[in-house]
Amino acid sequence: MDQHVVFIFFLIFTGGALVASLALFGRQPLLVAYISLGALLGPHGLGWVTDLELIAQISSIGIVFLLFLLGLDMQPQALLRVLKQVAHITLISSLLFAATGYGIAYLFGFSLIECAIIGAAMMFSSTIIGIKLLPTTALHHKHSGELMIGMLLMQDFIAIFVLLVLLSASSGENSITSLGISIVALPALIALSMFLVRHLLQPLFTRFDRIGEYIFLLTIGWCLGIAELAEVIGLSKEIGAFIAGISLATSPIAQYIALNLKPLRDFFLILFFFSLGGGFDLSLLATIAVPAIILAIAMLSLKPIIYRYLLSSQSENNSLSWDLGFRLGQNSEFSLLIAYMAFSTSLIGNDASHLIQATAIITFLVSSYIVVFNFPSPIAVSDKLRRD
Repeated sequence: MDQHVVFIFFLIFTGGALVASLALFGRQPLLVAYISLGALLGPHGLGWVTDLELIAQISSIGIVFLLFLLGLDMQPQALLRVLKQVAHITLISSLLFAATGYGIAYLFGFSLIECAIIGAAMMFSSTIIGIKLLPTTALHHKHSGELMIGMLLMQDFIAIFVLLVLLSASSGENSITSLGISIVALPALIALSMFLVRHLLQPLFTRFDRIGEYIFLLTIGWCLGIAELAEVIGLSKEIGAFIAGISLATSPIAQYIALNLKPLRDFFLILFFFSLGGGFDLSLLATIAVPAIILAIAMLSLKPIIYRYLLSSQSENNSLSWDLGFRLGQNSEFSLLIAYMAFSTSLIGNDASHLIQATAIITFLVSSYIVVFNFPSPIAVSDKLRRD
């Protein structure tokens, strides 16, 4: 098994280094290279990497670390202020995207429950792509970064609610009870995290701050521990990781932790994008190609326009509104999770599941191109637009 895992990592990272080099020489986004490599080497391509479940499980750690690092850079007071500012924007836009997805799915003859789930999957934008392509200076120190984080977090909360509703629909009353427990559990987890940081972690950091290995170990343990606790009480690992990060945000050691965890985060995110490309069944393209393309075009066109209008109505300038609109113009990783959960519980069929997946992948790729070629980002193909 060890040799198998090493061979998989060899294919992913050696192959990734090769296609990333070609992408940079060809002035293409790196995310496209990682997804394309997954499609090429995965079970529906050359079949060299077949254990995608293992890769997907490992890669999910990258999303956990991404949310943890976001939390480290957000002061609790600033987060509450931003969430209040973007709550109505997120709710209105999510309903509009859901209605659009429902209508298009209905036109192509999907059942009403499938239309509803397809519509729900259209509501969210990608946390990974949105944050990955936003310059660090904007993410941490500018108003645009605060707005993006606030909107993505509101979407995450809505997505968790949708997933819990899906679970309730497939499992009955016990899951409805768990939905109520989860809503109550969120503030309780925040309070517990703040208490533990103040009375346990902070004293340990202060006493052993010169031992870098211990600080690294304690930080990883804290992040993953709160993430697992969040999942146990009905939230998600991602929400738990963000809470773990924001509870440490006021600590003097927060920036040191963030700097040291970034390479680890990037390692797992490469795995995530590889598993995304490898998990798509290319043989179903002929069946769902037309509705997927139409749905993707609708999302890629409507999301920037709707976000621009809603942000401008809140007195944000046009330049910032368009910038955020295009950066949030794709579907989300939660779309893939909704498709997986709904299909595994027999709420939707195989075609509906792959329609959601295909739409997500198309919007990931096209949105990445739009941002990388037209807006400042760390991996922009133009030197003029490249911002770390």
